[in-house]
Order: sequence, then C-alpha cells, then structure tokens
Amino acid sequence: MITTFITLFIAAVFIGWIASMIGVGGGVFMVPFMVLLGYAPTTQVAVGTSLAVIIFNSISSTVSYTRQQVVDFRLGLMIMPTATVGSWLGAFLTRFISSGELAVGFGIFLIYVAVIMLLGKGPKEVALWIKRPMPDGAGDRFSPWATGVIGLLAGLAAGFFGIGGGAVMVPAMTLLLGTDIIKAVATSLFVMGPSALIGSIQHAFQGNLRLDLAIPLALGIIIGAQLGAFTTTCVPKTLLQRLFGIVLLYSSLNMIWEGLH
Repeated sequence: MITTFITLFIAAVFIGWIASMIGVGGGVFMVPFMVLLGYAPTTQVAVGTSLAVIIFNSISSTVSYTRQQVVDFRLGLMIMPTATVGSWLGAFLTRFISSGELAVGFGIFLIYVAVIMLLGKGPKEVALWIKRPMPDGAGDRFSPWATGVIGLLAGLAAGFFGIGGGAVMVPAMTLLLGTDIIKAVATSLFVMGPSALIGSIQHAFQGNLRLDLAIPLALGIIIGAQLGAFTTTCVPKTLLQRLFGIVLLYSSLNMIWEGLH
C-alpha cells in the first residue's frame, strides 16, 4: 500500500510538470498509466479518478499562470459553461461502453489531436472567419457560438476520456482562434477545473472514482503543476507544440494496444 502510494505520488509529480507545461490536465498520461500498470481495474475507473485529480492540477496551474499574467480569463469564461455541460454528458455516456472500447476510442482520439499539433498551424482563413474585430477596434472578441462549440467538445472529451479537455482546447485556441500557445495553455488549465469537477462527480455516482488512487496522484500533481507552469515560459513555442504532439501520439498507441488485447 505504501509502495503504491509513493509510486503514484512520484509519477504524478512528473505528470503534473509535463501536463501543466503543455496545457493538458494530465489525463493523457494518468489514464494510460493506471490502466497499463494495473492500478485501475477498468478504463472507466481510470477516467473517473483522472478527472478528480485534474481539478487540483487546474487550481495549482492557474495560480502560477495568473502570477505570470498569461491567463485569458475573458476567453476562458466564454468556454467554461459549455465545457462544464459537456463534461457531465461525457461522464454519463461512459456507462454505455465497455472498458476495451473506451480505451480504443481514447487512443484514436489522441492520434487525431497529436497529428494536428505535429503538423503545426491550421489555415489562417479559418481563424479569421471565427475571430472578428470589436467595433471600437480595442482588441478582438470571439464569436460566442465558436467558443461554445470548443467548450462543448472539450467537455465531452474530458468527461468521456478523463483528459481534462486541454487536448481539444489548446489546439482549438491556437489553430482556430489564433491564441498564443502559452496563453492557450494557461487558459485551458483555468477552464478545465470546473468541468473536471462536474465530470468527476458524475463518475463518482457511477462508481468510477478511486480515492486511494486519487489522493497520491493529486498531491504529486499539485507540485508538478507548479514546476510546469514555471518551465513553460522558458521553452520555445515550436518545441512546446512538437512535445505536445509526441506525448499524445505515444499515449494513443499504448491505449489502442491495451483496448484490443
């Protein structure tokens, strides 16, 4: 029991560091970690436990990024309502799918996101279509429907796959809304706190939350998130995007393999 606690804690410090640096909740690492090493009996339990831990990563990272003044609270608050609804819905839908099917779906989803990030920026005309200038020219504002759709998709992914939603929000904000990668990372972590809370509550009702796993992971990820938030400003943006794609691709292949066997 003590060995398991220490192992999970140390792993979570590393997970929190990487997750905070690239703008994801940590689920892309925690879910495969718990499933592949046998800590979680089913993928659903890994997903529910991961979401509970992501709440603490979100809080810890947001505190650090706020000090650096890189969180776009206005954009985050526009995305948050639909992200929260989507997270609840995603968590609810996991009861209708088997553990193996969920693992394969998790892997396929991550391949898609990894390829986008490895390829680089999206078409400029898409960003210009979604993004529109304010009447007085004082900055830009985003279409409510666009940010709403991003939030809903991110929330669904969060609740269904236990990944926090950053895997959707960071690419969407950088590729579609033209948001700076550092600001997208920080804002994503701000948004995923409330959505992860709602999703984890729903998973708890479905019996998919293991506190004995969540506690050491949460303690470790709080420390790791602080390290990651500090490191982000020291890493080149291009390298950050490539790193995001590589780690997602690695996680996806492992989950597909697990789901098929």
